[in-house]
Amino acid sequence: MLKTHIDKAKVFVTARFKSEGSVLRESVRAEGVGVETRCEISSAEAPEKIARVVRSAEAGCYVIQTIRRPTKVKSVYALNGASFDPSSYPKR
Repeated sequence: MLKTHIDKAKVFVTARFKSEGSVLRESVRAEGVGVETRCEISSAEAPEKIARVVRSAEAGCYVIQTIRRPTKVKSVYALNGASFDPSSYPKR
């Protein structure tokens, strides 16, 4: 580890989302509009050491990295115990 002493750290996260369309018409679309983070750190360490900690924490954050790098999503469905493919049925 980096062996950097941090007296106090607070992280504030604001995520913005939007959705549009209709569930009944099967046109609903949801998306993330943006994520903002603010980190307040108290430490007597040199700023260069704190910068290393911040960069490492962000690089190792699963949520931030999932947002920054498109991630494959695999969905498998079962209906009454049998394999089910919703896309094989026509939309209304």
